[in-house]
Amino acid sequence: MAEPGTASPQHALIIANPTAGTTGPQLIEEVAALCRSRLPGVRLHLTTRQGDAVRQVRQACSGTGPAAPPDLVVAVGGDGTVREVVEGLAGSTAALFIVPAGTGNSGYRMLWGERPWRAALLAVLGAAGEPSGAARLRGLDLARLAETGAKVFLGACSGVIAEALVTARSIPLTGRQRYAAAFQRTAEAFTPYPGRVTVDGQVLHEGPTVLANVGGGRYRGGEFLVLPHSVPDDGLLDVCVVGGEVAPTRVPELTRHAEHVTLPGVAYGRGRRIVVERLDGEPLRFEHDGELQPLTGPRMTLEVLPGALTAWGAAVFDQAVV
Repeated sequence: MAEPGTASPQHALIIANPTAGTTGPQLIEEVAALCRSRLPGVRLHLTTRQGDAVRQVRQACSGTGPAAPPDLVVAVGGDGTVREVVEGLAGSTAALFIVPAGTGNSGYRMLWGERPWRAALLAVLGAAGEPSGAARLRGLDLARLAETGAKVFLGACSGVIAEALVTARSIPLTGRQRYAAAFQRTAEAFTPYPGRVTVDGQVLHEGPTVLANVGGGRYRGGEFLVLPHSVPDDGLLDVCVVGGEVAPTRVPELTRHAEHVTLPGVAYGRGRRIVVERLDGEPLRFEHDGELQPLTGPRMTLEVLPGALTAWGAAVFDQAVV
């Protein structure tokens, strides 16, 4: 992994998911044109199926092909596409840049806030007119999902946030509006599940559970500030548990402004190994990085991987809410 800094990239691999929420030929071509105007080497790959981005990034970064390995990998898509690119980047020295083109785009917001992606990409490419030092390389923490070995970039969540991804499939909107509508609709019909959350061997919460969110990214769905205290490069995972004392219908609005964390029934913690369990024998419904996971078991276990990913982001992260 490259040390954090500001060295300009030279060779880019663009991984674009043409089926992501707001991705289209015009966006993909604009990204490619910007890169080609400033870099000597640019390759473009359109994903065709799940797992394709992992394979393409891994192969390109291995240096076994005829082209030079990329030092910049541009992910064009949503949080699910970004997660696959992150998986492929494991162990490489290439850096990630995200073009937000999905439903929530929480990964982009974690790195760049509300800055337009074109300005962010131009800052990475060293374009004339962009402020010097507007972008920098950062060593970000990842998590490992122990049950599958998968890398987790943004975070993982059980309960109402995961169920909202099912609801979102039937909502004819795009971008953040789609997830926000799905979140509210799901909350109106959600029943808390019996759960337990353990942080480094200590029980943080046990009882009715509306959601349990673990990770480094503060936002879910691009605008819900579920982990407001999280710092994505501090070597720790944050966890927030909303218990049954909080009505599920209140959760979307409360988390939009981080007003949930001080309420009775909400537990917040930080650690290196976090276990989320369902205690009634039913499989735990959860997602990570915006992708629903198979209903295979009663728990998810996340272990921190400090500084495991190099990514481009704003020179100064937004400050954590304290």
